[in-house]
This record gives sequence, C-alpha cells and structure tokens, in this order.
Amino acid sequence: MKKISFVAVSIFIFASCSSSKEKQYMSISNKAIGTFYSITYFDEGKRNFQEEIDSVLNGFSMSLSAYNPNSIISKVNQNIDVELDDYFRNVFSKAKYFYEITDGTFDISASPLFSAWGFGFGNKEEITPELIDSLKQFTGMEKIMIIDNKVIKSDPRVSINANALAKGYAADVVADFLLSRQIENFLVEIGGEIVVRGKNRNGENWKIGIDRPYDGNFNSGEDLIHTIALTDKAVATSGNYRQFYIVDGKKYAHTIDPITGYPVQHSLLSATVVAADCMSADAVATSLMVMGIEKAKIFVNKHPEYQAYLVYEENGEYREYGNIADN
Repeated sequence: MKKISFVAVSIFIFASCSSSKEKQYMSISNKAIGTFYSITYFDEGKRNFQEEIDSVLNGFSMSLSAYNPNSIISKVNQNIDVELDDYFRNVFSKAKYFYEITDGTFDISASPLFSAWGFGFGNKEEITPELIDSLKQFTGMEKIMIIDNKVIKSDPRVSINANALAKGYAADVVADFLLSRQIENFLVEIGGEIVVRGKNRNGENWKIGIDRPYDGNFNSGEDLIHTIALTDKAVATSGNYRQFYIVDGKKYAHTIDPITGYPVQHSLLSATVVAADCMSADAVATSLMVMGIEKAKIFVNKHPEYQAYLVYEENGEYREYGNIADN
C-alpha cells in the first residue's frame, strides 16, 4: 500500500503587495482543530485578536474534535452522558438537513465506514462485502437524534464524524467573532475553507484561486485552474487528489459513498462551492464529490442558493462546469 499524505489547504488565497495607498491589513495564523488557520483583516486600531481567536477555536475543539477524547462528540461516540452545547447542536442540525436534501449522500454517521477504509480514526480493516454490510447496519442519520438536549441512538454502535463540515463551521465562528469586534473587511481561512467580508487591502473583492486537481498536487497556489473574486460569501472545496492510497494499482480515495459503503469511482475530481455560510459550502462540496458529475449538476441546478465550480475528467482531459459569478 502506498499512503499519500493529506494537505488540508485546497484553495489558494492570493496575496497582494502593500503600497502607500493601500490599507495596512493585519495577518495572524496558527494551528487549530487539527489544521492551520490564516486570517487577514483591517482594523483602524490595529488590534491583535490572536489570543481571543485561539480561545474561541479551543472551545470549538472541545465540542467537535473527535481527536480529543474529552470533547462532546467523543463522549457521544463513547455513549457517555454529556450535555450538548450550541456548537454540537448546530452541526448536528445542519448535518440532518443535508442528509435529507442529498438523499443520504451526506452522512456524518458513516464514521465507521471511513475508519474501515483507513480514512477515519481507527486502523484500516480488511474490506469484505460482509464487513461493509455489517457496518451499514448502524449508519444513517435516522438512527441518531437529539431529545431534551441529549443524544439518543437506536444502536449504541452509531458514531459520528463532523469533519465534513467542522472546518467550514469553524471559519463561520471566527468570522462571527470578527464581526462582533466591528471588523468589516476580512478573510478567514481554516484548512482551506474560507469566509470573506468587505474588501481586500486594494479595495477590491477577495481573489481566490482553485488548484488544478491532479493526484499529488500538494502545493496550493502553484498550479491554478480557475480564479474567482468574492465578497460577503463563503467558499469550500472538496477533492480526491490529496487524500488517497493505491493498492494493486487501484486508487482508493477518501470520499466514501455512505449508501454503498465504498469509495466513489467516478470522473468528478473536485467541487468548489460558494454559499452564504461556510458550514453549508463545506457540506455541499463533500456531497457533490459523492454524487459524481451528473448528479452534482442536477443538485446545483435544483439548489441555486449554492453556486459550484466542478472539475471532472472526460476522455483524458479536464472539463469544467460552473455557475459561480464573481461578486
């Protein structure tokens, strides 16, 4: 088995050189929730929000990080009685919503399947049809619910993994923090998921580039296939070109179809989604990658609240489909 390491940043943010006519923007960055964040913002008082943002993200991690054994989500997965917080309830509600409108292609309860294939929290297992069938017996969002601020499962083996929308939600949380501090012009990027407000240092919309999705393209920004200019929006990208492994010449990507229980095998290479909030953009981008190009087109056309830029392969060449308008 050849294991390919995963680089979280899938969208490259254009940096522009400052001049005397440009506003002097603040920039801070750090590691958080298992990835890295980078934030650029304008503040007349030149306040440094690093410590406060780190504190916010630490609280976020204590709720939704499955890597933290003391987090709320970890205790839920261990069937430990725990009081839920707003972060958990919001993610759970959004996950239920996307589970319904995507006909089950977005499913945070598919965590056991991700682990079995080597993309979750456990060790990769020997895959057999019998194993997949057994794991599917306790996956599905209809098997888990919240009643009186407690998680109720139909089967104690049900577990959830919120990674498919947690980074996007974290970007929303930090954006809300900046807005609460009267910051009107900023870009928040957490693990490649982005929220932008106002204008960049040149007084223009924020320019964002999308990497060309070929296997092993780990250097974000070096080879772009498309650029967009946005303000007051969120954007997320999902793809199969940075997290995969190869066994006997066959590629197994981290996008697992919860319905079949197997990694997807189709021509869609990456999906970039623009939405009003980043948690939604994150979830939809993941869902589109599960669906494949034809179903993804249908979904996007049915849901105009989500704009998409899709890159797929046809006859050995890149093809593009998108309805993202610069704004």
